[in-house]
Amino acid sequence: MVSDRAPRTSKLARSAITGLAAARIGMAEVGHRTRRRTPAAQAEHEAAVGRILFGALGQLRGSALKVSQLLSMHPQLLPEGVRRELARAHCQALPLNRALVGRVFRQAFGQEPEALFDHFEPTAFAAASLGQVHRAQLAGHGTVAVKVQYPGIASTIASDMQLVRGVLRTLAHTDLPLPEAPVVQAVMDEIEATLLREVDYLQEAAQLQWFAQHAAQPGVVIARPVLSHTRAQVLTQQFLPGQPLQAWLATRPRQALRDQAGQRLWDWFLHCTFVLGRVHADPHPGNFVFTPDGAVGVLDFGCTRELSAPFRHHVASAWSALLRPAGDPQRDAQVLQAYQALGLARPDLAVPTYARDIAPVLAEMQAWQVEPFTRPVFDFGTKAPVPLTPPAHQRVLGEHLVQVPREMPVFERMWMGLMHLLTLLGARVHTHHPQIHGSGPHSPA
Repeated sequence: MVSDRAPRTSKLARSAITGLAAARIGMAEVGHRTRRRTPAAQAEHEAAVGRILFGALGQLRGSALKVSQLLSMHPQLLPEGVRRELARAHCQALPLNRALVGRVFRQAFGQEPEALFDHFEPTAFAAASLGQVHRAQLAGHGTVAVKVQYPGIASTIASDMQLVRGVLRTLAHTDLPLPEAPVVQAVMDEIEATLLREVDYLQEAAQLQWFAQHAAQPGVVIARPVLSHTRAQVLTQQFLPGQPLQAWLATRPRQALRDQAGQRLWDWFLHCTFVLGRVHADPHPGNFVFTPDGAVGVLDFGCTRELSAPFRHHVASAWSALLRPAGDPQRDAQVLQAYQALGLARPDLAVPTYARDIAPVLAEMQAWQVEPFTRPVFDFGTKAPVPLTPPAHQRVLGEHLVQVPREMPVFERMWMGLMHLLTLLGARVHTHHPQIHGSGPHSPA
């Protein structure tokens, strides 16, 4: 199916879509409260709310589809049933017709794509929420991938975020397990910053260059941009051969190849996180390709983030402490100290209060986060889904945790995305890391 329509730009029309969604969510909540509370009924209610949200964001198109994707990658923000519906946005983008592609090129370069490349395929081979990708041939570069941004995307970001925030405020009046308002605000602010960066392809080209120069590792391939053929709405880069994850898994690769690909992803992400301090912050499966020999190509560097040295140090300190035995008297004190240094916990919070009120509430999530480090070789085929924090626990955390550090939402999304990737691979990975296990020159004090 092809579309020659830009995203709906009328503020009134877009407000009407989200207003109707809020009303439908309210009606679904009323109906849910009249039914007998069972796990099956709760799961269906979550899915129904997710379908309403996805329907509204899908009608808005534009940056709203990307918001849907990013929300689906925040397990602590929305319940599993809602996120599963929103995740459909990863494959729902509609391709542009040839006339609109030509218009983008004329605005960016003053000429048609056929005049810029030796050969340009008019039909996109990949489509996403903010743009679509065409193959082309370019002298001196061979096969290249050309990402073309959908017209009108950038102009809808601010209004879309305002509308989505309004819908999430509606969810706060339901029985769905949602975090406190400051957590929601921090996640939404981070999503908006992500979108503003992702619509600037010149920024993405600079990130591609940086990662290709500093983060390349054996078996991990990063394309280099072609700057002469890149503008704010058009990005040209080397074409990376390979298959998307599900297509590669459909070829039934040997366990050894899945382990090799998983090890490369694990080593690369941890090196970027704890050594380089700059991460690819959108690790959903569509941003990776896999070759028959187990090499991994990393795509889409529009969403990257720097992690400060203090943030990395305190996260490593917290995780190192969590790996201590449960009965270790220093465990709670060291975890609390790291949380206070991160700005998560109040500076006057005492260790006994943390141990009594907060540690039991966080225990399941903490165990999930550090589980891969508990064994020399971890089998991600056994990794359970990320646990959700029930509303009663959210209220306890809201009483004691003062804020969400600026870097935390993107770090958590990156870590959860990596866990999901490795779980899909079913990879067995050597997980020892000096910053977490307390050895090596960069280990926490």
